[in-house]
Amino acid sequence: MIILVSLSGGVLSVLCAAFLALKAKAAWVPMLISYAIGALLGAVFLEILPHAFEVSSSPEVMSATILAGILLFFILEKLVLWRHCHGEECEVHAGDTHHTHKHAGHDHGRSGLMIMIGDTFHNFVDGVLIAAAFLADVHLGMVTAIAIIAHEIPQEVGDFLILLHSGYNKRQALLFNLFSSMATLIGGVGAYFALGQLQAWIPTILGLAAASMIYVAVADLIPGLHKRTELRATLQQAGLISLGVISIWLAGELVH
Repeated sequence: MIILVSLSGGVLSVLCAAFLALKAKAAWVPMLISYAIGALLGAVFLEILPHAFEVSSSPEVMSATILAGILLFFILEKLVLWRHCHGEECEVHAGDTHHTHKHAGHDHGRSGLMIMIGDTFHNFVDGVLIAAAFLADVHLGMVTAIAIIAHEIPQEVGDFLILLHSGYNKRQALLFNLFSSMATLIGGVGAYFALGQLQAWIPTILGLAAASMIYVAVADLIPGLHKRTELRATLQQAGLISLGVISIWLAGELVH
């Protein structure tokens, strides 16, 4: 299951992203992001955290793990400075020089290369999280995989657009993204053998998984939504976030 989900999830998200980046209207990307936020938060608060607290030695230890994880991801993002462009910044605000020129154009492919290095590491971590969730509980693994795939698609759209802006052609951008997505499979298989020997680490990994998803949703994705303040956009965003949460809840009910 870990191999199947890691492989199909990675390839599916890249192919969907390539289709959307090349064919879809720009207006679709913020909608995907809103849905992804709901899927991430739904997976954390409806599935991962309840299970993590259940298998943890104490609620205090788990709360401290999550808090430490959020701080860790903040520091990592500061150190790496390879902030993922999540599609909306690249496509909808293409005229915004702060976002476009920071990542794209006139850099002879450097921004595209940096995004690929950062994305490969990100995908590897996603594979570890999927493996840890499956080792804890098959149902939890399925829901975690759905949430990860949901947020990977808008992220991959952004990565695809950055590669195109950075001077790569469509074929190169697709191949680079597919190559990067294989890191999910490597992370998943590696973690299966490592975590299989270290079952005691599963509560900590689940806590860090929750922290990672909360951080991505709240620090990386939500601020982009605040750029559109009109009532219609706000209602649309709230509705799509709710749809993301509901879809995770329904997936959880179906997999039970």
